Amino acid sequence: MTLFEHLGELRRRIVYILIVLVLAMIVGLLLTFPLYNYLMDQEPVKGMSLHAFSLWDGIGIYMKFALVIAMVVVLPFTAFQLWAFIKPALKENEQRAALMFVPFVFLMFLIGLAFSYFVVFPMAFRFTTEVARHLNLEETYGITQYFSFMFNILIPISLLFELPVAIMFLTKLRILTPMRLRKMRRLAYFILIFIGVVVTPPDFISDSLVAVPLILLYELSVFLSGVVYRKQLAADEAWEEQYST
Repeated sequence: MTLFEHLGELRRRIVYILIVLVLAMIVGLLLTFPLYNYLMDQEPVKGMSLHAFSLWDGIGIYMKFALVIAMVVVLPFTAFQLWAFIKPALKENEQRAALMFVPFVFLMFLIGLAFSYFVVFPMAFRFTTEVARHLNLEETYGITQYFSFMFNILIPISLLFELPVAIMFLTKLRILTPMRLRKMRRLAYFILIFIGVVVTPPDFISDSLVAVPLILLYELSVFLSGVVYRKQLAADEAWEEQYST
């Protein structure tokens, strides 16, 4: 294929992703109300009254919920479209191996959502409310402020949980190697700890509860990259032995 044919193929894949995003958001709009009711029955917001400070607050929340629901569908579909785009450049066994990453994109995103919602978000919410009570402030929360606060924690952490899948995929494409990842370890630790500090209350325990799992995710990524890399070396050696005789 020529460069323009590659660009045309890429454009076609992007159009597919946008179509699925729109359809998934329509489904998300239908699922928003039951999901909203479920979240409102959970701690820490259970029994709390949320307020609308703008006529657009209700519509905005519907769209944010729809987008988060759509991401659950669109992320694995995007991974599949990426696989389909690079498929012609892969060997048959590499095509099958790369396709196996797609379900893990869905699984890791759900694990990230669960971790951020059940572990990180309650800590951040308790800290902010305790500060407000310490200052004798009357707690009146708007629906937009509450769910924006929640989604600003859930979405970044959930995307970070895709790190092992992304690194394995890039290793499979021979873009990354475990040696390069080990050299980047200090920088990666700094970035992950910084993210952990930003999304959690400013205390050592909360920061550690987020930063440590993120660092372990990176180390898992390095380990999985090593597994993929060793298999590549073994396949290359087998190929050389086969064609050198």
